[in-house]
Amino acid sequence: MTTDLKLPFADVLKKAEEYKPEMTRFLRDMIAIPSESCDEEKVVLRIKEEMEKVGFDKVEIDPQGNVLGTIGHGKHVIAMDAHIDTVGVGNMDNWTFDPYKGYEDEETIGGRGASDQEGGMASMVYAGKIIKDLGLEDDYTLVVTGTVQEEDCDGLCWQYIINESGLKPEFVVSTEPTDCNIYRGQRGRMEIRVEVSGISCHGSAPERGDNAIFKMGPILNEIKELSTRLGDDEFLGKGTLTVSEIFFSSPSRCAVADGCAISIDRRLTWGETWEGALEEIRALPAVKEAKAEVSMYNYDRPAYTGLVYETECYFPAWVIDEDHLVTKTTEACYELLFDEKPLVDKWTFSTNGVSIMGRYNIPVIGFGPGKEPEAHAPNEKTWKDHLVKCAAMYAVIPGMYLHNLKK
Repeated sequence: MTTDLKLPFADVLKKAEEYKPEMTRFLRDMIAIPSESCDEEKVVLRIKEEMEKVGFDKVEIDPQGNVLGTIGHGKHVIAMDAHIDTVGVGNMDNWTFDPYKGYEDEETIGGRGASDQEGGMASMVYAGKIIKDLGLEDDYTLVVTGTVQEEDCDGLCWQYIINESGLKPEFVVSTEPTDCNIYRGQRGRMEIRVEVSGISCHGSAPERGDNAIFKMGPILNEIKELSTRLGDDEFLGKGTLTVSEIFFSSPSRCAVADGCAISIDRRLTWGETWEGALEEIRALPAVKEAKAEVSMYNYDRPAYTGLVYETECYFPAWVIDEDHLVTKTTEACYELLFDEKPLVDKWTFSTNGVSIMGRYNIPVIGFGPGKEPEAHAPNEKTWKDHLVKCAAMYAVIPGMYLHNLKK
């Protein structure tokens, strides 16, 4: 599939290594700018500055606040994506260094967002520079996206990009952390609320009321049991659920609670649906007895631009085939750059692929710097050699795709 290919793989890898100091500096600049979901404006402006500096043909910020940098004017539209919002830092006692000041040594870069996932943005931007330096432009238009609100609502940004801007690439490279392996799918997820009502009364005579917290108790036990018999898939693995939050309402600490609710983080494997996930909870005997309300959350938090783009909190599972052209193209790039076969696997967590592939059936392939266990963890870090490998991969994937498309 790759005979007569003219891509200069050795030169690309050499250039990526040369740009390691610039990628390190750029990543550290992004880390130093706090950029939790809905507060990404300053890091978006910093990314725009770097894209313009290295020579992107066009850089724009859309009404939701996503930054989109474009290289080339060909008919084949290819996108590469990094969400550039981060989670918070959590308990500072768990950090051994300042999460925004960060650190670097010979091998690693530390700080919030290093792996999840501003490292991917650093590699994408410098892949663009490599493409320009080596004249690798072809009959493609490469759109590099730095997307917002993913940590709050994965895929919302791409719902906006596809629905409102009309951008529909032939495929997308997700630069979420993969430890420099190739990932071709993930489980989906949804956010579920279970709510029960009671009747308050004075705590000195609880028999006069109806305690909503007590009514929730049997529901929790049955939900825990339900978690042991969810769907399974040979590639994506088992569906899971966990109770992530609990709420109550009561007139005082000296009263019977008149309301209780829980949030459920439900991970959906291949073949499971959001309708089925709700119905299996509604069918639990304790849920029926308590006349509990089971519903899916909605997301309507404003972006930093003020835009509200409401969606239900459902994020579909997705997979692309191991023999898909995009999978094989990415594998070929890896083998020709690094002279070894890649590991092809899947993510444990969720990505913007839930919209790109899950909702719109646009193929997604994953290849990113950093490791999944670093995500949301204290003392987060990534690896400088990952930045180099990813920049090289991103620079050759578009050309390889066009080459293979013609075969």
